Amino acid sequence: MTPGGVRFIRYAYPPNALGYCGPDDHAALFEYGTEGVVDGGSRALARDFDGAWPYLELIAHAAGKDPLDNEVVEAYWIGNRLLDRVDISAFGHSMEERFRGRAGMSWDVVSDAVAAGAKPSHSFHVFCVYPWVGLMRTASTKEPLRVLDQCRIRWGTVVEVEGDVAVVESRPLVFDGERLSLGPLHVERVVWAREGLGFARRLGPGDQVAMHWGWVCERVSPTAVRILEEETVAALRLTNGVLARPRTGILG
Repeated sequence: MTPGGVRFIRYAYPPNALGYCGPDDHAALFEYGTEGVVDGGSRALARDFDGAWPYLELIAHAAGKDPLDNEVVEAYWIGNRLLDRVDISAFGHSMEERFRGRAGMSWDVVSDAVAAGAKPSHSFHVFCVYPWVGLMRTASTKEPLRVLDQCRIRWGTVVEVEGDVAVVESRPLVFDGERLSLGPLHVERVVWAREGLGFARRLGPGDQVAMHWGWVCERVSPTAVRILEEETVAALRLTNGVLARPRTGILG
């Protein structure tokens, strides 16, 4: 089993390498992710992801585990039973403490999502906290839709491997002008390694993988795929409720 600290870094590295979140030392993250080492340095790097770390702490506290326990990390990125242990009042208080002061008029979107049954996962953060859903209400939806699709954790099946690139069949986000949903299967190309060194070993056709931005983070089991799809669909249901609201009070 991959240590939780390594697993966290493998999911956190892709947006970090693009400069979106976390510490500046991209090379160190890649090294930890590929070598599978867990030590004080990897923990310090994980704590520097100030968007994700409080969720790990929240889940860990409810489960009586360490924030970088493998099951806690899995709960945040993919979803599992630990999410159901988080008390809704503790979740709501954490969100209020972190985001109310800077969310302004859009705070009701976050609080309503928590009250409606959201779970403290990456899917919740992408669809209910980030401003991109609100921007779907503007004239152009192309860029918000692209970012939402890339930022969520996606799943797919490897069709073929071409050097450091994997050709993966997956379901993209689509928007019909009113609702976000998962579209029909399509083929995308994602990076799985750099000069043969990546986070998933011996990747081949038929492997099921989880992806974040343009990278394969790891191979995943059919059970993990099912749970990730369920968590994504639940987050989209909340998101579509936001999109259906009047324009006043919406992010953006």
